[in-house]
Parts: sequence; C-alpha cells; structure tokens
Amino acid sequence: MAQASSRRLMEIADALPLSPGMRVLEIGCGPGVLARLIVERMQGEVFVLGIDRSAKAIAVARAKIQHAAYPTALAFREAEAEGFQLAENEAPYDLAVAVRVGALDGRHPEAGRMALRRLRAALTSQARLFIDGGNPLREIPLTGLTD
Repeated sequence: MAQASSRRLMEIADALPLSPGMRVLEIGCGPGVLARLIVERMQGEVFVLGIDRSAKAIAVARAKIQHAAYPTALAFREAEAEGFQLAENEAPYDLAVAVRVGALDGRHPEAGRMALRRLRAALTSQARLFIDGGNPLREIPLTGLTD
C-alpha cells in the first residue's frame, strides 16, 4: 500500500505546474511526503509550506525536515484549510495542492466554502489550486472568491 501511495504522490508532484522560485502551499500535508517530493523534484528551487490540522502529523513532518535533501525549502504548520491565514509578513503562495482533503473534494461543502475563501486570501492573484481526483489532478477555480 505504501508503495502505491508513494507512486501516486510522485505522479501528483510530477503533474504540478512548478517553476523555480515558486511558493507552494500543501493543504492536508500529513507527514509531509508530497511536500518533500515537490522540493526534491525542483531541487530546492521552490519553498513548500505544508499545513495539516493534525498536531501529530505536523510533528512527524517537522521531524523529517532534518533528513530532507533541501531542509530550508520546507516548513510545516498546524492549521486547518478553513482557518488558514498568512502569518505577519508572510508572502502569499503561487500554487496550492491538496490530496484527500474533505473540505476541498466535496465531502464537506460548508468547510469547503470557508477553505476556498481563506486559501484565496493566502494565494497570489495568479495562483492555481489543484486537488486529487483528476488524471492525477484537477484544478479548482479561485476566481470570484474573497475573504
């Protein structure tokens, strides 16, 4: 199962429209596997912030930073998508990605509406949001949303 999951996350990382210098927000990062794959794929030329509502998942992700190929290109924060806000003086993100996040895949519509408003406020005007469920991703439109 872990191998299938890793292969799927590698396909997702490969499908993202990444470019050097991007700031990427991973929503529902769990232990940080996808965040590390994105940074490795881009050879440290991006910055990825992973957020998750689980304190345990964030603790695991943070513990693994020291073993990452590009540790300064990664950060993790305990936060839920529907309550996420940029920290003071934190630059907005250029791209967001979520895998198996109920607030964004339709399982929790009210949380999804709140999450999309919060995420839009944390992303640049040209940012794009991708979730799993396509081949392997699908894009969620961000137009018309405000905080």
